[in-house]
Amino acid sequence: MTAPSGYRTRGGRGGQICLGLAPDLGGVPLTRSTEGGAVHDNGGVHAICDDLHDEHLALDGVVATLTEEQWSLPTPADGWSIRDQVSHLWFFDQRATLALRDPEAFADDAARLMAAGGTHASVEPGRAISGAALLTAWRADRADLLALARTIDPASRIPWYGPAMAARSFITARLMETWAHGHDVVDALGLTVAPTSRLRHVAHIGVRARPFSYLINGMTLPDVPVYVALDAPDGSTWEWGDDGPNRVTGAALDFCRVVTQRRHLADTALVVEGPAAVEWMSIAQAFAGEPGGGRTPGQFPR
Repeated sequence: MTAPSGYRTRGGRGGQICLGLAPDLGGVPLTRSTEGGAVHDNGGVHAICDDLHDEHLALDGVVATLTEEQWSLPTPADGWSIRDQVSHLWFFDQRATLALRDPEAFADDAARLMAAGGTHASVEPGRAISGAALLTAWRADRADLLALARTIDPASRIPWYGPAMAARSFITARLMETWAHGHDVVDALGLTVAPTSRLRHVAHIGVRARPFSYLINGMTLPDVPVYVALDAPDGSTWEWGDDGPNRVTGAALDFCRVVTQRRHLADTALVVEGPAAVEWMSIAQAFAGEPGGGRTPGQFPR
């Protein structure tokens, strides 16, 4: 098929489901650019909403022309079709809107959801309607979410499926979710993602989730910092921490794929140095829930 704008053709398959949850990673992502060495704020709520809107459009451009048969194509996530991936996003975008609009109603809904089987319930609505109807419904509800999100106080905290989240973290988590599930859709169609500046949000969550990755795996976080320096799509460098013996360097796209478990580390060109960095990258997980199985080496060879 012809790749929509922002994507290029490529084959491959393999997968892991990213839950509609995320740890609270606190505040606005701050990174440094090597251009002048200045620290640049990543923007407030409106800027993140703009990026989430663009991420929505990127995935929309992939699925908008699918036939009904293509909506049922399997994705790398075991047992999930393209329809299921979009249904999952639609379902949790609705819950995100509810959390913003009516926290008490969200709490009641969350309790029912957990009792009904959690994540699996998110694919059932999409399976009951056509792909075209699903896309129309997702378009309407994601627009509702963004309109409401643009009105929230950046200092507010939003209830979710664990501790309440800072407003900017909450919206950023929706962007990461959209990107990760969109990646599964792209893989199913034999396309590949063209990196954009929006990867900075995903990378920031991945870096900040290092302690969480250890927690869910029942492991002790070493008291050793890991320096992360990623090659941004515009040629600049995004950095977290200070340079040292434990470091992760390479393309931002590769890093984001690893922390969302859309690629095995062996199928990327990331350079991982030092025992603390190696251990972290072997369990890195930017999304909440149980430890993910991720990909296996060779599923998506470079």
